[in-house]
Amino acid sequence: MKHVHLIGIGGTGLSAIARLLKESGCKVSGSDQVISPLAQSLIDQGVKVYKGHRANHVAGADVVVISSAVPETNPEIKAARKLGIPVLKRSEFLGSLMQEKISIAVAGTHGKTTTTSMITWMLHQLGRDPSFICGGVIKGLDTNAHFGTGNEFVIEADEYDRMFLGLSPNIAVITTMEHDHPDCYPTMLEYTGAFVDFAASIRPGGTIFVHESVIAIPDMTAKVHKDVSLLSYGANRFADYHAENIHLGSDGFYIFDVAVNIDGNNVNLAKEMHLSVPGQHNVLNAVAALGVADVLGIDTQQAAAALASFSGSGRRFEVVGISDGVTLIDDYAHHPTEIMATLSAARSRFSGQNIWAVWQPHTYSRTRLLGEQFANAFVDADQVIVTEIYASREPVETYSSAQVAALIPGNKTSHIQSLKDTEDYLLNHLKSGDILVVLSAGDADQINKNLLVRLSERTH
Repeated sequence: MKHVHLIGIGGTGLSAIARLLKESGCKVSGSDQVISPLAQSLIDQGVKVYKGHRANHVAGADVVVISSAVPETNPEIKAARKLGIPVLKRSEFLGSLMQEKISIAVAGTHGKTTTTSMITWMLHQLGRDPSFICGGVIKGLDTNAHFGTGNEFVIEADEYDRMFLGLSPNIAVITTMEHDHPDCYPTMLEYTGAFVDFAASIRPGGTIFVHESVIAIPDMTAKVHKDVSLLSYGANRFADYHAENIHLGSDGFYIFDVAVNIDGNNVNLAKEMHLSVPGQHNVLNAVAALGVADVLGIDTQQAAAALASFSGSGRRFEVVGISDGVTLIDDYAHHPTEIMATLSAARSRFSGQNIWAVWQPHTYSRTRLLGEQFANAFVDADQVIVTEIYASREPVETYSSAQVAALIPGNKTSHIQSLKDTEDYLLNHLKSGDILVVLSAGDADQINKNLLVRLSERTH
């Protein structure tokens, strides 16, 4: 494969593939409607990125890779098909990339970016130089993709548009499973069915770690290949891999032991494991990562020491900075369970401080389907601001997030449509010692970027 052209190269998924291909020595080009920051970083690395879509952009390509959002009417797709150039979806292409490596795929409704990052960081710290593709920038590595010299390939396995079904990994993790992406999976049955199919795609002789809340899903055990080890993980001592003695350290981060259940006997794998990222949900993400290390034959105490230095990934409880005494945090949470976990982490990390939550709902279909669950997700916030819905891939509707904001209990919620008005309101109400958590999978992260500057100017 000499020249790969990617249509939609500015998105999270294809930009990561482009970066990995560039490092592997391939010629890479791509196009997108706008030059996003991710696309610009590729340009800075020497990748040819076209703004807009034209038929001649695919000239000389050996294969064309497209994102889920690109329609068949795209002129570059039409030109590629006319020229006989193979056109592959991301899922079809990724499977071929991983064939020569020990592939580790992390799926799940929540926690897959962080768990992917943890496994990648652990392998990196242990000198194994893994290849990886992650949905967020891994702190300390400062990138979301890398072509490594090691034997392992770690990938975040996205369920949207059933992308993960093309991966067929050696090792897999399913973190959690709750109904999401209703635009792609109208019912919970269809959603769980896709994960069952993913579990069935694990290569013979492989291993799949499944969160204790998921392993009882009907058909999963039956559909997994008979030569695949199906293992549970969680906080329950009867799970195959589990956390024990979980408690908060004086610094607000969790400390715990990890054990494996072998024939009814608990065997300790790591003692006094101390995380550097907040939240009890990250304890279980770390258990999954340590389980992967154990299956790979890595010394688990060394793996635990490597995980202790993991500092997170971009927009996952990312402390953007402290300005005029206000701590500004970005988080990608866009599902009720994720919001609850993030705000719970904020409450444990910053006990006794005033917590503001700004929530930018993501897609109309998700907001409408899970409205009541969203309304009950803000128990750990002292003040809540709900902005208007970020439409993303959906057409704009008349349905408003004000309908969900009105359901949030207590007299603590404001509905402010625009991000600029939200930012102005915060500037006038935030006080030194407050914690601001911006919850967004859209563009609301600009609020913290702007407030970092504006708050510092407030005192001058």
